[in-house]
Amino acid sequence: MQKSKLDQFFSIPAAAVLMAIVCNVLWGSAFPFIKLGYRLFAIDSADTASILCFAGVRFMIGAALVWLAGLALNHRPLPMPRGKTLASACGLGLWQTAAQYFFYYSAVALLTGAMGGILNSTQSFMGVILAHFLYGNKDRLTPRKALGCALGFGGVLVATLGNHGGGSVKGMVFMLIASVIFALAGPWNKAVTQHADSFSVSVLNLGVGGLALAVLGFAMGGSLHPQSAAGIPVLLFLAFISGAGYVIWALLMKNNPVSRIAVFGLIIPIMNVLLSALLNGEPLFEWNYLAALVLVCIGIFLVNRAPQTQETKA
Repeated sequence: MQKSKLDQFFSIPAAAVLMAIVCNVLWGSAFPFIKLGYRLFAIDSADTASILCFAGVRFMIGAALVWLAGLALNHRPLPMPRGKTLASACGLGLWQTAAQYFFYYSAVALLTGAMGGILNSTQSFMGVILAHFLYGNKDRLTPRKALGCALGFGGVLVATLGNHGGGSVKGMVFMLIASVIFALAGPWNKAVTQHADSFSVSVLNLGVGGLALAVLGFAMGGSLHPQSAAGIPVLLFLAFISGAGYVIWALLMKNNPVSRIAVFGLIIPIMNVLLSALLNGEPLFEWNYLAALVLVCIGIFLVNRAPQTQETKA
């Protein structure tokens, strides 16, 4: 079965590292593209209703893309979970997609890419620490992992030297809340995908969460009116990011220790700041990012070189 082949592929350490990088590069590009989308759809930072509409439509399109990808790979409609597994997958959608992105999208409108990237990176460390308490010796926080996380976060700080960004206190609080929700969703996602197809879980996650956001946004009086022809391609690209990202993340969570994968979130703020400079005109200091990339890579290396006897699959 295709699912079995995918599970085997994502269980290979080198493949897991590669796909974790791809996933977080995609997610790292989301922040600046969302801000670009706000401009192209003329959505003001105070227009919470339209922000929710934008988020909800993006995730529903993403769910449709995942469903089509699953159909193409399996040559048949995706098998949907039933009973408690179905309820859990829908609950995950309300938590990981609706709740997280309610705060995340609101924060994007209130923060620059640099500040948002710094705050969003905290989800990586939360995931590693949370895995230690949930899985004990199966996924524990070793001194080497701790050092890797510390160096990675140091890289994030170096990346923003002289470019601390800005934003409101409300935006900062919202981004931290979104990071907490994301970290807590990791083990939940891992548990659900043990009992259901990863593509199906991603469809429900994105679809249910996106529908909840869209219904809330339109009920509050929100609307979507692209002001440029570029608005639709940007929205479709964001939908692709969410669809591909959720499937890859679900497969990574299912087949690897949470802490090994969570640390790759350190890539997200680097991408945030680089693309924010390119797309949204934020300042860029190249020497900062060269130094940051070195520190992040060393941190990732240390986490993934942890003794295998201490890091068996959860």
